[in-house]
Amino acid sequence: MIRARLGTSVFGRDDDTLASVVGRRLCELGATLSTAESCTGGLIGTQLTDLPGSSAYYLGGAVTYCDEAKTKLLGVPREVLDTHGAVSEPVARAMAEGARNVFETDYAVSVTGIAGPGGGSDEKPVGLVYIGLAAVGEASARRFRFGADAPRAIIRERAVLSALSLLRAALA
Repeated sequence: MIRARLGTSVFGRDDDTLASVVGRRLCELGATLSTAESCTGGLIGTQLTDLPGSSAYYLGGAVTYCDEAKTKLLGVPREVLDTHGAVSEPVARAMAEGARNVFETDYAVSVTGIAGPGGGSDEKPVGLVYIGLAAVGEASARRFRFGADAPRAIIRERAVLSALSLLRAALA
């Protein structure tokens, strides 16, 4: 009864985590995943690889903290970075597309943002995060605000959970 009322807000039961639900769904689909992370520094990859059997669906990731790494490793066009900045929707989308291409996966998720406590501005405050998602023939990115006053670890944790949640919805 409660599960029916909550619908897709319920993602698992008992010891399920977002990462385990995503992994199970990828296995059911026979699909693969890669990641491109900036402000999360590999935390998505960590959550995925903490699970036994994750090598069946998780092929790898790139932590591209600086602009040069985004360009060299993921193929993010320099002009996109120069025009929009590293923390932007076009860069998040390009990062996801780049990871999908580099690792030759069915899906890729990316994260770029400002985890703080410094580095923010009026235009791009601390807590601003863009999450990209790429699949065959399509890529998108969403903007999130995780709180300018939130601690760095909390912003990063919220970014990881949001990325996995977006991916779970795309796999439904």
